Amino acid sequence: MKSFGLVASIVALVAAIAASIAFGVTNIPLSVVWDSLAHFNGGNEHLVIRTTRVPRALIAASAGACLAVAGAVMQVITRNPIAAPSTLGVNAGAVFFIILATGWLNVSGLQALTWVALIGAAASGAFVFFLGSIGRDGMTPVKITLAGASMAAFFYSLTQGLMLSDGKMFDQVLVWLVGSVAGRDLSQLVAVWPYMGCGMLIALLLAGPLNVLAMGDEIARSLGQNTNLVRTLAAAAVILLAGGSVAVAGPIAFIGIIIPHIVRFLVGNDHRWILPYCAVLGALLLVAADLGSRFIAMPREVPVGVTTAILGVPFFVYLARKELRT
Repeated sequence: MKSFGLVASIVALVAAIAASIAFGVTNIPLSVVWDSLAHFNGGNEHLVIRTTRVPRALIAASAGACLAVAGAVMQVITRNPIAAPSTLGVNAGAVFFIILATGWLNVSGLQALTWVALIGAAASGAFVFFLGSIGRDGMTPVKITLAGASMAAFFYSLTQGLMLSDGKMFDQVLVWLVGSVAGRDLSQLVAVWPYMGCGMLIALLLAGPLNVLAMGDEIARSLGQNTNLVRTLAAAAVILLAGGSVAVAGPIAFIGIIIPHIVRFLVGNDHRWILPYCAVLGALLLVAADLGSRFIAMPREVPVGVTTAILGVPFFVYLARKELRT
């Protein structure tokens, strides 16, 4: 049954990608989409499909998959059901470092900015884990949540301060302030795919150890697991996944919260199923959100980060109220 559900999700993802390529301000028949991929003739429609629509759909799918898997992994290692790259400040740290590098240090080139995003994600994550672990009781869900919220606010404040210090910087960094998959080309995705792929591979290989870690540190240690090593590798996977996503699509929020909870409802608590499902459904959600964002205020487009926030805020409030009741 779980295998069938995963296959059905993949089929739905393929259909969503096809719809993302075909529909928008200008609708393009699916037959023309196929011709542009199989028999490219250099016409306007074929150019739009190859240089704009296809990269956009693939970037949305890749970023959505990475953010959902990163959220599922973070929720295990922090024992926090609302942990995600956006809520724990990882995305905010990556964005701040990118804006600092582009606006003040004149760093350019996607390869360099990808490394900057990874360093920012790592720095923010390290601060959050350090602050959330201070005290006799060590890391707790409440402490890690407060630490993440504090670091996110801190980095966003620094970001605003940088922009206020230089009015010309706003236009340069606007793309990094609101998550968006529009206006990117395939070379940008190719540049970050190795980092995304490494992060995804590490996460999938940790599926079994994450099942043990989810039982609690004491049980995991009694079963012979090196919990510190598992958490370190999991943190590395999160940094690669979140940093790569921010580098190519900016700070898209709430995918890492919504999808893991939906997946656990569907398939249970086995991460050998949770992580593949998160990858597929995360990709599906972001592709569908990007497609929907084109029709909210036509003929203008709403950035997909706004659309995911509209979907995610009510879900986040529901989870917070649920945790308070329990």
